[in-house]
Amino acid sequence: MTLAVEVAGLVKQYGRARVLDGIDMEIPSGTVMGLLGPNGAGKTTTVRIVTTLLRPTAGSVRVAGVDVLRDPAGARTRIGLSGQYAAVDANLSGFENLRMVARLYGMNHRQSARRATDLLSALGLDHAAGRRAGTYSGGMARRLDLAGALVARPAVVVLDEPTTGLDPRGRMDMWRVIGDLVDDGTTVLLTTQYLEEADLLADRITVIDHGRVIARGSADELKTSIGGDRLTVTLAAGQDPQQAMAVLAEVGIGEPTHDPDAHEVTIVVGDGSRTMVEALRRLDDAGVCVVDAGVHRPTLDDVFLSLTGAPADPAAAPENDDVAEEILS
Repeated sequence: MTLAVEVAGLVKQYGRARVLDGIDMEIPSGTVMGLLGPNGAGKTTTVRIVTTLLRPTAGSVRVAGVDVLRDPAGARTRIGLSGQYAAVDANLSGFENLRMVARLYGMNHRQSARRATDLLSALGLDHAAGRRAGTYSGGMARRLDLAGALVARPAVVVLDEPTTGLDPRGRMDMWRVIGDLVDDGTTVLLTTQYLEEADLLADRITVIDHGRVIARGSADELKTSIGGDRLTVTLAAGQDPQQAMAVLAEVGIGEPTHDPDAHEVTIVVGDGSRTMVEALRRLDDAGVCVVDAGVHRPTLDDVFLSLTGAPADPAAAPENDDVAEEILS
């Protein structure tokens, strides 16, 4: 197995605050690694170190066989980065944006024009090649930004929250593009707050919290690790959830959780359908009004909640560092 990215013992410290505390991660070539964690867990800091934008306090990173700390310039030729916000020049056309990037990579006029044309076609933007990028929709601007990251045909593409703010159609378009990249042999490091995105795209997932790896594995392995079906009951408006939680605690495993916005109470159960029948009987005997009930297998949302103690929040502000950064040179 050839590794495209190797991260070992990664530490980033600002004064007494440790943003990263010994991150280890390996990404086999031609696969997608999903990097998950609560906002502020250290995902973007990890990405910035991997892509040579930030110097770590300790640890090592290799990308496509190149030591990022010893040879950052060489590593950059093997990395494409598409960040949380589309980094395109709004005053240039889509074609002009990509041709400019190609020229910066040392391509001549003919090569840069050809590469720009090919990428616009591959990402479904050829119809808007001559339009100012400032007129593009959010999804189109993201695809153009990704095209810029692909100009030099990098071995590794790093996508930091690539679909944040996109509508459902824009997200599905981006998922298709990412799938096509991997089919062509590109390795992808993906950070996202959308857990269904990681479930769909990632071959392996690394979950970090407070700067440490707290779980790793495939989506199925992570779901299996927290065990059991989930029984969820929806309570009538105004119903006291504490009574329902007390009843479910008697038939389930562990402590039930309450979602006040959805009026739902959820608990892990050993035998989903049989337990649901018993739970509904006991809730009825206790005078608890239930308007809906269901059993489902664990999802990545359940994994995230179990591991971090909080649900993923795609609407949260993007992770950022308020401290000056030392870029590798």
